[in-house]
Amino acid sequence: MITIPTIALRGGACVSPVAAAASDPNLPLGSPVALARAWAAAGFPRLHVVDLDALGGSGTNAALIDEIVRDGAIGIQTASGAHTTDAVDRQFDAGAARVVLDVSAVEEPVWLETIADAYPGSVVVATDVRERRVVTRGWVRNLPVNIFDVVQELEGMPLGGLLISVVQGDGSSTAADLALLEDIAEACDFPLLTVGGVATMNDLRALEHRGVSAVVLGSVLYSGALDARAVAQEFNS
Repeated sequence: MITIPTIALRGGACVSPVAAAASDPNLPLGSPVALARAWAAAGFPRLHVVDLDALGGSGTNAALIDEIVRDGAIGIQTASGAHTTDAVDRQFDAGAARVVLDVSAVEEPVWLETIADAYPGSVVVATDVRERRVVTRGWVRNLPVNIFDVVQELEGMPLGGLLISVVQGDGSSTAADLALLEDIAEACDFPLLTVGGVATMNDLRALEHRGVSAVVLGSVLYSGALDARAVAQEFNS
């Protein structure tokens, strides 16, 4: 299992990925490229770079993401709400190691399979899950609502993984549902990634034991609750 720090971008700056990581969730954290290099120096093999503006429909930080990717200090997986072939191609052409698509891509299985075939092992589908059901956010019309139905829809595609965030009724992150994640890992023929639900090294070990391939980490690293170098040393393969 590997661990993947998050870099969140808003308004051309790097900001806290979770409000708990700083007194002001929009407080700039310095140069994104310098931060990426720092995570690489700590020993992490990959970064999860989130474009908050693009995901919120209020702009884009594409040029800044390109700068981070082309710096080449560390492998990058991008999450910027890409919904078209051109958008996905652009990110891979810039040098991204992985491109994360939201679960609405499952509504277009032919397109998703074409993209996955074009970039085998490099496309990740992400979704929030609450009580084993996909959180639809109101804009998904025909999406299977059970996470295991989604897994079945994705079966056979050469994906780089399925990224699961377990959420509470109010949409906030909750502790890792180990039984659920173990069941999903057993059902998948591609890697399972998860985000959130980690406070200690033992939490990470429990996820690894359940078959999780990668854990995306945010405030737990920025706050110093976990020692970054210790995490990277133990979970890097």
